[in-house]
Amino acid sequence: MFTIGLSWRAMNLARRATVLSPLAAAAVTVLLTVPASAQSPELVYLSNITGTMRDSAVLATVEEQTAAALDALGEQLAQRGLGYEDVVAVNVFLRDTRHFQAMNGVYRGYFQVDPPTRATVEADLPDRNAHVQISAVATPDETEVISPAALQSPALPYSWGIRAGDVLFIAGATSRDPETYQPVGGDVQTQTRRVFGNIGMILEEAGMGYGDLVSCKVFLDDVRLWGDMNEAYREFVTADDPPARAAVRGGLMNPAFLVEIQCVAERSDERRVVLREGQQRGRSPLSPAIATSGRVWLAGMLARGEDARDEARNTLASLGGTLEAAGLGFGDVEDVWVYLTDVRDAPAVLEVLAEVMPGEVPPVTVAGLPLVGRLGVEIQMTAVVR
Repeated sequence: MFTIGLSWRAMNLARRATVLSPLAAAAVTVLLTVPASAQSPELVYLSNITGTMRDSAVLATVEEQTAAALDALGEQLAQRGLGYEDVVAVNVFLRDTRHFQAMNGVYRGYFQVDPPTRATVEADLPDRNAHVQISAVATPDETEVISPAALQSPALPYSWGIRAGDVLFIAGATSRDPETYQPVGGDVQTQTRRVFGNIGMILEEAGMGYGDLVSCKVFLDDVRLWGDMNEAYREFVTADDPPARAAVRGGLMNPAFLVEIQCVAERSDERRVVLREGQQRGRSPLSPAIATSGRVWLAGMLARGEDARDEARNTLASLGGTLEAAGLGFGDVEDVWVYLTDVRDAPAVLEVLAEVMPGEVPPVTVAGLPLVGRLGVEIQMTAVVR
């Protein structure tokens, strides 16, 4: 992967970009953060990128919208001295899984060599005119593509893993045979075990293990599979300090798959579980937050409330308490994900974020991804140790 020169890197470490308001629907939001150490990479977040218009013309097809969204991504990267080659992770949200091949045909033209890691799921999008929505993470730091010899290279335009400093981004993994890349069927437990088998190969190639996982996103084809998935999931994560996690329903691109898991790992001698005051460990195999020397990776949290606005406010109280227990605050948050059972609740939730978080709200990825259970709002964050 091409890496940016030292002069640009030094400049980027010294500056932080202005964050755009998340209240503008489908806007691109960017935050540059200063790393805590040489091994904690600077990360640039770009969220909710769509492309429904070009030169006042409505873009009707997924091919047109994918090109427009990726062009917008390139423009935002270029403004910060970065390029497509500096992107390490991408999340693609499609309104309809039937658009997957058409989207891929355009997407691979923008990432022809050492493409970023990626997860693609079907979701309801805040922009009602959008067929595709993109969120991305990039870095000006040096990176390394992780391609295990025992794991067949993806036929699709993504890399299995990309490491920047001590942080490893792992592509959304599905139940694929490592030798043939073909789907491995079976129930959700069988598939979850195969998923983690493939993730383990990526970790090993990067000189890490399951104990280095800090954050995961689990996309289930059916939320009723959550309990069975959990039983297999806990076989692989560490019992005392499992990674932070969010688990939601996301339509998967291949009907053979029941689960897709996207993870981040970080090698750190200062790893610890963060519990807010009075909090007890739950039964699920996840930590409320994992703190390392460079970042705090928070789990997707949710709380009861009378409506989406109330749920969001109560959830943010829990997140704020967890950040406080880690010695941080909302001002240290660099990335936010909002999962909604009903995406029409997005404006209300974003308004609460703007009310509760000081100053400019960092980049927010918003997607209609139904939750496990009866609640409608789940929020996941990452904060940087400055």
